[in-house]
Order: sequence, then C-alpha cells, then structure tokens
Amino acid sequence: MITLAIPTEMSHSVHGPAQGNWTYSDWEKLSDNWYRYEVIDGGLYVSDVPSNFHQYILGKVLVNVGIAAERLGYGIHFVGVLMPGCDPVQPDFTFVLKQNAAIIHDGRIHGVPDLIVEVIAPGSAAYDEGVKLEAYARAGVPEYAVIEPATRKLRLYALEMPGEFAAPREYSEGDSLSFDCLPDITLNVSDLFANAPDTTL
Repeated sequence: MITLAIPTEMSHSVHGPAQGNWTYSDWEKLSDNWYRYEVIDGGLYVSDVPSNFHQYILGKVLVNVGIAAERLGYGIHFVGVLMPGCDPVQPDFTFVLKQNAAIIHDGRIHGVPDLIVEVIAPGSAAYDEGVKLEAYARAGVPEYAVIEPATRKLRLYALEMPGEFAAPREYSEGDSLSFDCLPDITLNVSDLFANAPDTTL
C-alpha cells in the first residue's frame, strides 16, 4: 500500500507501484469511485469530490464555451487525456477542434487538446498551477485556463515556446476574453459565477 501525493488536504491511499512508477495500465486498474486519479510523470495524484460551486462553474464553462463552440469542435469534461508525461490526466474541461478530432477515440483523448480548463478546489492551487501547469506546458497544450472561485478570477496561460507558458493574463468579474482557438467566442468572467445557489468552496 502506498500513500498518494495528494493535491488536497484529504487522506487516501491505494495499492499500486511506488510513486514515480505509475503507468496508464496501472491507472486503468484503479477502482471506480468518487475520487479522480491522475498520473503525471509516473506519480499518482488524487482529487476529492468537487463542491457544488465547482460543478456549477464547470457547467457554465460547458454552456458558454463548449456548447457555444460546438460547431467548431468538442468540449469534453472529466475524460482521460493521454499526452506526453500525462498517463492520464482528467481535466475539468477540454476542448478539441474538429480538425483534431482524430485524437478522440477508444473512450479517451489520445493527444494534446487545443484548450484545457481547470477549476481550483480548496487545497489544489499548487497542483493546478504547479504540477499540472508544468506538465501541460511540457506536453504542448496551447492554452490552459485556471478558474479561481475564491477570488472570482480566471488566469489564461498561452504556450510561449516548447515546454513553457508565458506569464498568465488575469481576468476578473467584469472582464471578458476569447481563447486563441475560439476567437469568435466571448466568455464573460462574471457569467461563470452568476446566480450560483451555493458558493461554498
């Protein structure tokens, strides 16, 4: 039994190889439960069940980005993404342009999506903007957006050179933005949080 490297304050352990030796094959053997498991550079990470507010924000991303851009591609959430160094990760939301749809097969995304979005949960900031940020840059993700419910902000990272994101552009409520892969879709940051019935983090 090993203790996982965990991006939250929860305590959880599973049977498996030592940290640094995890593979996609090992990941597939994990039990199907409420936890989200991810493998980055051979290390296994686990996230706790997201809050209502987290899921509400994700729903708004699906509506305002995924559905709005459906004619251009595919907005998908909580699916395994297999790309260099990530075996797999399960981003909150991924977007794949139609011209890149060949990477979607066999129940997973086998390649680099055009956009990944993560919603920061309590205790996960260092994971989302540390471990994952570096892994996504190394994998070549063109755009990576991080939504921070506690401050009602969105930070957008764009790949500046192979393996490295530029400094993030930060947006607050009242701001709007467009992603490079979806220049005709405008996202109002305030729409991600408006009218949420429960804003507990």
